[in-house]
Amino acid sequence: MVYQKTDDLLDLVTRLQTNEDGLSIQDIMSIYKVSKRTAIRMKDLVKAKFPQLKEVSGAHNLKHWYLPSGSLNQYVSFSLDEIVSLQNAIKLSKKKDPTASDYLESVLNKVKVLMGKSNLNRIEPDAEVLMEAEGYALRPGPKMISNKQFLSKLRNAIIACKIIQIRYVGKKNKDWRTVYPYGFLYGNKHYLIAWHTKRNEMCYFDLNKIQDIEVTDKYFNRDPEFSLQKFCENAFGVYQEEPFDVEWLFDKAVAHDAAHYLFHPKQEATFNKDGTLTVKFRAGGALEMDWHLYTWGDHVKVIKPKNWYTMEKKR
Repeated sequence: MVYQKTDDLLDLVTRLQTNEDGLSIQDIMSIYKVSKRTAIRMKDLVKAKFPQLKEVSGAHNLKHWYLPSGSLNQYVSFSLDEIVSLQNAIKLSKKKDPTASDYLESVLNKVKVLMGKSNLNRIEPDAEVLMEAEGYALRPGPKMISNKQFLSKLRNAIIACKIIQIRYVGKKNKDWRTVYPYGFLYGNKHYLIAWHTKRNEMCYFDLNKIQDIEVTDKYFNRDPEFSLQKFCENAFGVYQEEPFDVEWLFDKAVAHDAAHYLFHPKQEATFNKDGTLTVKFRAGGALEMDWHLYTWGDHVKVIKPKNWYTMEKKR
């Protein structure tokens, strides 16, 4: 219990510096599941150690507290596990997203500067050993475009809400398309999610098929109701179609393997008394479901939709 209280205090100190709006007593109560009296005591303990703790009034004159930037410089340290995790993230990112790996390497270099030479000399030999001992099994698939200038343009256009034109390799031709860029979706393939002005709908654009990009001086109004997460949840994969109820039954031989899969963000997975596994969710994307179900062979049965196998023959 004592260790937990110490850990919570250290965590609170970090949060008070990283949260620009500060934390209220109610925030502390909610985060650490403590009473108001305990929350006040925690704040006072931080104040005793960090007299630079600032008090500000937020909405409805609710008091918030925060620590100015740099207050924790002499207290912050980085563990071996944290350094190795960051190095592994860079290694994995180089295979999937070269631009992101550059940013991560920049972060790692800055972390090493903050660590100081003595701490770095103590950790680095062990970090190198673990780096050699850890690897990733990656599924075969297309690599993300390596044109970092394209990615930089797209990111800037998304942030600035600028209309862009892309020269895109479609099924029939290579033509210029005017789109409103909203975000990216990463997977076995990587996509730009953008509003297609000609088709008047949100579309996926394979990043590998974008041949050129022109960022215009015109702006678009981002739809405040659009959510990338909700947009993706409508589909199993990337193909958008009317969602339907899905229920799959995995037999006993593969039930435990299937239980480790996330087929859909809002799925319900239940082990049955006979050792089988039932997975339920709602989404469109019948063709991609077909492709995935084939990988399970005869070990999975489609319960819903009831006419699935009739639909499959038509596809």
